[in-house]
Amino acid sequence: MGNTWRDRLGELGMTVGKKVVFGLDSFCVRWSKVGDRPFFENGEFPWVANIEKEWPAIRAELDALLEHREHLPNFQDLSKDQRYLTTDDRWKTVVLYAYGLKVPGTCKLCPATAKAVRQIPGMKTALFSIFSPHKRIPAHRGPYKGVLRYHLGVVVPEPAEACGIRVGDQTRHWREGESLIFDDAFDHEAWNETDGVRAVLFVDFVRPMRFPGSLFNRMLIWLIALSPFVLGAAGNQLAWEKRFGKVLDAQR
Repeated sequence: MGNTWRDRLGELGMTVGKKVVFGLDSFCVRWSKVGDRPFFENGEFPWVANIEKEWPAIRAELDALLEHREHLPNFQDLSKDQRYLTTDDRWKTVVLYAYGLKVPGTCKLCPATAKAVRQIPGMKTALFSIFSPHKRIPAHRGPYKGVLRYHLGVVVPEPAEACGIRVGDQTRHWREGESLIFDDAFDHEAWNETDGVRAVLFVDFVRPMRFPGSLFNRMLIWLIALSPFVLGAAGNQLAWEKRFGKVLDAQR
């Protein structure tokens, strides 16, 4: 019974918390340095070119992980409140950073990727997002406009036009070694309608904002990092790391 009540309280807390941060959308727009758009131009962020140069090394590290794809965690196994988006084993994810919290084992396995994402100003979350063939994520929106989302196409199967993401009223397609930057607080959905695996490097970074909005934004992100939602997901990730480490040891 205790666990049941704790689960219910946790779900209630996350529901209330999401309503609070949804209500901050107008604040984020008011202080934003980059406006309020579904997608942004890569040239607005000078660091993008440096990340794209690291694509070959990032691809090599991801290829090594994909050799063990059946052992990689499902997205909803790490973040339980995402079960409304996916319940199968066709969306895998490997986390390097979660709201600023480093995942040491994954960063050790992927040192070039970890080094690359640390170049991104305000980087908070970094992970590999891996779609199996014919995986579709339904329309939804992110909880908070205080961060923007970056995707680097790492593995994009052909035909590339069959892999895409809609944000607001705009649709884009990933290309290997190329970047997309968007605001996930807009309604969005993503799909892989090919027979191959699609994988992107997925990063959330602090939205550029004017002072004093920028200060308040960073304080709120810090509070979100202390929430049960984030800490619970971090705990699940560390538990997976231990299991995965045993898998790798057994194969050496």
